[in-house]
Amino acid sequence: MVPQKSGKIINFASLLSYQGGINVPAYAASKGGVSQLTKALSNEWAQHHINVNTIVPGYVATEMNTALINDENRNQQILDRIPAGDWGKPDDFKGTAVFLASEASNYVHGHQLAVDGGWLGR
Repeated sequence: MVPQKSGKIINFASLLSYQGGINVPAYAASKGGVSQLTKALSNEWAQHHINVNTIVPGYVATEMNTALINDENRNQQILDRIPAGDWGKPDDFKGTAVFLASEASNYVHGHQLAVDGGWLGR
């Protein structure tokens, strides 16, 4: 990417890049690391017209979250906090990924773009 003076790198982090979470310190630390790596690399590579950004998913209905979804109390706590009122779907990230990979984001560097149903706005 440096020799061709262009490129797009899209990382995935988590809401736990911003919050400590419950019972998942290693996961939270790894996602915080992804966010900081994104910022550091964007600082280094922006001069080469390489964009490094991160998509920050909220709670998404995937196999990884089956236990949370099936825990009636925890599921309701999560839903109560999401302004959109439901869990995200993997397809919810298509537009975000296309935007960050396109020329429309050429001046977006080191950004953490939350796709979270409004969770972080609470």
